[in-house]
Amino acid sequence: MTTSQQDGNMIDKIAQFDLAREIADAEQKKPWPAGLYSKTLFKKHDLRVVLISMQSDVRMKEHHADGTLSLHILKGQIRVSVNGKPHDLPTGTLFTLGASIRHDVEAKSDSVFLLTISWPSNEELAAMKHRGYGS
Repeated sequence: MTTSQQDGNMIDKIAQFDLAREIADAEQKKPWPAGLYSKTLFKKHDLRVVLISMQSDVRMKEHHADGTLSLHILKGQIRVSVNGKPHDLPTGTLFTLGASIRHDVEAKSDSVFLLTISWPSNEELAAMKHRGYGS
């Protein structure tokens, strides 16, 4: 278990997570609003790690992240569409995407993936033409 400040930033310099337990805990929270569940496992000024569970056929509409990201598929299969091109990602796949690239995510089966975002500095964020995670 990690300790965090009021804003959610982790205090600990080392953290360890039992992903099988985290996935089982997410399953216990069903039914999920909109068919998906996410939990931020780790948050620092330069890094976010989020566990996302999605039910089959659920879709996250097009969005972007302000940092470089990776998706590691732990269960199921998801489809990430970038500029209209679909990328089918089965269990065990690691997929990366550059900062600010618009994409959508669709679960082709009940799925779980680990989203990791390398978060830009405040200066880099301020210099971006568009702002805001998920916009």
